[in-house]
Amino acid sequence: MAILLAVTRIAQPLARLALKAPHCKDVAATSLRLLPEVQATAPGWRSQRCYATEVDEIGQRPVLITGCDSGFGFSLAKFLHGKGFIIYAGCLLKEQGRGGSKDLDNMKSDRMRTVQLNVCDSEEVGRAVDYITSNLKDPETGGLWGLVNNAGISTFGEVEFTSMDTYKEVAEVNLWGTIRTTKAFLPLIRRAKGRVVNISSMMGRMANPARSPYCITKFGVEAFSDCLRYEMRPHDVKVCIVEPGNFIAGTSLYSPERIQSIADKMWDELPEIVRRDYGRKYFDEQIAKMESYCSSGSSDTSPVVESIGHALTSTTPYTRYHPMDYYWWLRMQVMTHMPAAISDRLYIY
Repeated sequence: MAILLAVTRIAQPLARLALKAPHCKDVAATSLRLLPEVQATAPGWRSQRCYATEVDEIGQRPVLITGCDSGFGFSLAKFLHGKGFIIYAGCLLKEQGRGGSKDLDNMKSDRMRTVQLNVCDSEEVGRAVDYITSNLKDPETGGLWGLVNNAGISTFGEVEFTSMDTYKEVAEVNLWGTIRTTKAFLPLIRRAKGRVVNISSMMGRMANPARSPYCITKFGVEAFSDCLRYEMRPHDVKVCIVEPGNFIAGTSLYSPERIQSIADKMWDELPEIVRRDYGRKYFDEQIAKMESYCSSGSSDTSPVVESIGHALTSTTPYTRYHPMDYYWWLRMQVMTHMPAAISDRLYIY
């Protein structure tokens, strides 16, 4: 115990120092000399992202991105289009004329094509496969260069506050949707010797209180991606994982009104014994923590978008990308590499 307390006293100031550390953009100004595998995880990663060894003929390479209605997907579709890719932007709300599909269609570019795509619907995924296959110049040999599994939803709530329906809903999109879409498009990816880029999260590497539905699915995406990477290596298909930090402010997932609406519904549906044992005061305190977390996130999605861009264009992409600020980067290193007795003491209790 004495050793544990000593380590904790040393580690806590380091954690506080991380809060005061410069943002990635500032650290990026330094001329760090890092090995390639380290560059993907270091706080100064943005300055080290190099496109000098890009794949050629980008203008002939099609990429499918799921979840392009807003957030990362919408920004990524425009970013990759700007680099010359042929973009198939999967949008949940295309048929309703809502969300990002309308803005992307208004670009009037023959390299920007929106596709109605609900990753939870096998028939809709199948129709997307048929549509993209019919538009490929040579589906037998050319195939689909990139698949970015970006579609996802999030939620919050402690285990006793979260319904089974909520667990299933989040898993259906984040995990089963990723697997369903990957399996459907993998033959086209394999023929092109292309890329699969799965958007996970820092919470796919370290769990967090009140986020179990989300963490479970992202841990699952990590495992699925690792297995797929092993299996696809003989086929020269590269599988990459992007693990963003806190970018909730840039994804339109939560507004204060939406958080409160979810919280009110959650409270109303709780079993009476749970409401009585925890009490409304404790419940409201947890909701306040979630509101604080959401308001502290970055609204600048460019670190995530640039990581995905590197995964699709570099001849030697990284296995994992960690676009996040210094605090979350340090916290992830501590929670994934140090004994739980230490990381729990520092960050949880």
